Amino acid sequence: MSAVPLEAAVRADDRERTAEAAAPLGPRARLFPALAAVYRAQLSRARVARIPLLFVATFQSVGIMILMRGVVDGGDEARAVVAGSSVLVVAFVALNLLAQYFGQLRADGGLDHYATLPVPPAAVVLGAAGAYASFTVPGTVVTAVVGCGLFGLPLGHLWVLAAVIPLAGAALAGLGAALGLLAPRPELATLLGQLGMSAALLLGVLPAERMPGVLQYARDLLPSTYGVEAFARTFGPHPDWAAVALDLAVCAGVGVASLAIATWAYRRAAVR
Repeated sequence: MSAVPLEAAVRADDRERTAEAAAPLGPRARLFPALAAVYRAQLSRARVARIPLLFVATFQSVGIMILMRGVVDGGDEARAVVAGSSVLVVAFVALNLLAQYFGQLRADGGLDHYATLPVPPAAVVLGAAGAYASFTVPGTVVTAVVGCGLFGLPLGHLWVLAAVIPLAGAALAGLGAALGLLAPRPELATLLGQLGMSAALLLGVLPAERMPGVLQYARDLLPSTYGVEAFARTFGPHPDWAAVALDLAVCAGVGVASLAIATWAYRRAAVR
């Protein structure tokens, strides 16, 4: 065989191997299908492990209302206690547990698994946040119903929880995910999640009128405050729906910002 045909065959083989190496593995998944897949996977994974903790969160909030019943008779203070205790269930799951989850995921190398999947980072963050926030729905509703019974508040506007839970859950879940992803160690992520939930307890459940001025300013910085305010306003005889809508809009804006920060934190942690 002559050298020219042999050389040509080698070049053709090299070109074929180069083309195979350069061939794309597949198109990157779109945001919403990837988000739905991550949400279903997280919901299935967390169902068994998180349901007992959800009962703990609900009993904790109900216990706080029972204790506050001895010092609060009614009026605006009772509305604040019931609304704050209801949203505290969201804070326990969406902020505290999600901070622990992402902190552990980062420490165990679980982010490397997600990094190999053709899914957008936003889908991972939003899917996990949505799954954890979903677990708060029954506990929040039960807490609100029990609280209304304890303090004699009307049940007619509990449908507002359909907006309060996802919006407050998004804001707190984004914050929890960011804390877990930015914490250098899982123990610190757990500590930050606990501190965040304690802040939601202190600043959200206690009536604002009884707080020092400094704490009232700090209360305005907590994302769940606006969900608490929106829910508390609905207990009055003539709710100010414009103010309720404004509080929910602020809560939604904070949720978008916190989830964007969590997505950035995920990208930052995944490349390390």
